Amino acid sequence: MSLVSAFVPIWILTAVGYAACRWGLLGEAAASVLGRFVFQLAMPAALFLALSRMPLSVFDGRSLLAFAVSTVAVVGFGWVGASWLFGRRPGERPIWGMAAGYVNSANLGIPIATQVLGNVSFLAEVVLLQVLVVTPVILVALDRHSDPAGRVRVRRIASLPVRNPVILASLLGVACSAAGLRLPSAAGASLTLLSAAAVPAALVALGASLHAPAPTRVERVEPAERVEPAEPAGLAELAELAVITMLKLVAQPIVAYVTGLALHLSAPQLLAVVVCAGLPTAQNTFIYSQEYGVGEAVTNRAVLVTTTLSLATVAAAATLLG
Repeated sequence: MSLVSAFVPIWILTAVGYAACRWGLLGEAAASVLGRFVFQLAMPAALFLALSRMPLSVFDGRSLLAFAVSTVAVVGFGWVGASWLFGRRPGERPIWGMAAGYVNSANLGIPIATQVLGNVSFLAEVVLLQVLVVTPVILVALDRHSDPAGRVRVRRIASLPVRNPVILASLLGVACSAAGLRLPSAAGASLTLLSAAAVPAALVALGASLHAPAPTRVERVEPAERVEPAEPAGLAELAELAVITMLKLVAQPIVAYVTGLALHLSAPQLLAVVVCAGLPTAQNTFIYSQEYGVGEAVTNRAVLVTTTLSLATVAAAATLLG
């Protein structure tokens, strides 16, 4: 099956989710419920199984380094560019940078990695990098600028890996692989069934989320859930959105590609790095902007626009590198 045809099931199931939401077949809370199911249960099961069964010797730090360079470059440019180009205040700049370079490794990452790359091993490395390294930096900056005394809530940031089921499952999977542990057959079979639901449920939730955003606050999770509708955008907001979209869907994959070439990655490694770098802005970006009250309108639109356009971007990258 060609790389382009690998996207056909993704597009079909996304369309099914959109149509089901439009026709009212799943109820108003469909995207939110499905998103939480994927994030809290199915996705952790898939990542745990993949990592627990994978020898640690197959990990190649060069691939993760290439992705990390693209993330740092784009997040950093967005962080600084928010001030240079649009006069954003210091407290808004971290969110702007996150919108430009923090990828949705959850709902959209799982099905794309499964269909295009054949496994989620590198995606799991991306998840760990983003939540254990990038997220604390963003939260520290947001905490510092939101607190009148400039204090940082260290306990909340330090406990993030334990409170996040995706990270916890990934860490447990790595630990099991390192220790050579294997699950009992009944437990393994149960997790296999649960993990099989991750891709279809995630895509249906993605399609549902692209229909009519719900006006309710969402929990801090990364799946493609519904976000609050924003007011019509002015020219300045549209300019910001255009720059963020170009950084996310064009600049980050290009930086990842160039860095991967410099590090002499193999063709499969280069494909994995570029595809993951081309994933859309993560839902967490809007969640953090909502909690801290900064940049909510632009992050709302960034999630929706990059999610809508990213499948074509990733398909193009996969075709060129396949």
